[in-house]
Amino acid sequence: MNLNMPQLYYSKLMRAIVEFDMIQDGDHILLGISGGKDSIFLAYAMTILKQRLNKDFQLSALTINPQFKNEQGRPALFDIERAREFMAQLGIPYDIIDVDIAGTIAATQDKNPCYTCAFFRRGAINRYAMEHGVNKIAYAHHHDDAVETFLMGLLYSGQLHTFTPVTYLDRTQLTVIRPLVYFREKEIRKAIKIHGFDPVKSPCPHDGHTVRQEIKELIAKLEPQIPDLYEHLGSAMRQGALKELWPAAKSREEMRQTYFAYKNK
Repeated sequence: MNLNMPQLYYSKLMRAIVEFDMIQDGDHILLGISGGKDSIFLAYAMTILKQRLNKDFQLSALTINPQFKNEQGRPALFDIERAREFMAQLGIPYDIIDVDIAGTIAATQDKNPCYTCAFFRRGAINRYAMEHGVNKIAYAHHHDDAVETFLMGLLYSGQLHTFTPVTYLDRTQLTVIRPLVYFREKEIRKAIKIHGFDPVKSPCPHDGHTVRQEIKELIAKLEPQIPDLYEHLGSAMRQGALKELWPAAKSREEMRQTYFAYKNK
């Protein structure tokens, strides 16, 4: 397979790899593959890195089949087998495992289905990684994902947070890396013409009807009114961006002494 990548794309990829020191000699990196445009581009990009970098590391890939069903109760169309051929062309060992995430979501309808899916998907990938001698897991989250997560945290939980480019998981001793963090989603969409793989449609019944989709649409709606909105959100999620904020809320016990000082003469 003839691999190529525009210099602008390769520069963005290398910026993330170098700035966050993502890859070391001896790494075995497991790629989380959904078959969508993002994860397919991740596999393509990591293969190029393996060819070009002065690093000795190993790649493998895994897809979790969540076993979603359609409205008729039959297995939803998940044309993931096409990804197997693509991974073979890239020379990446590839595996698909079934995890009954759909059943878990149905049994816990009081919880957000996206949270449940992500939680059990990550758990399955982590277990697979530990069983197969993997020390790093690479996900295809891009810059739009990070900005949307940051805004979701602010609006829905009152917290300023997003995922980090490199995350060490103490309990499993695995490291999660996100090599695509400097790519905009529209750039990855255009990259389909570069690698030539038609993305697999998500089998998720909630696809396109999530809180993340609402946040994506909110940003798109506000950008014409606030031209620098996206750039400002991207800057705000960096450490050191905080200026003047209120102090943390005090507990009743912490306020008690001050309260009585005001109440009693």
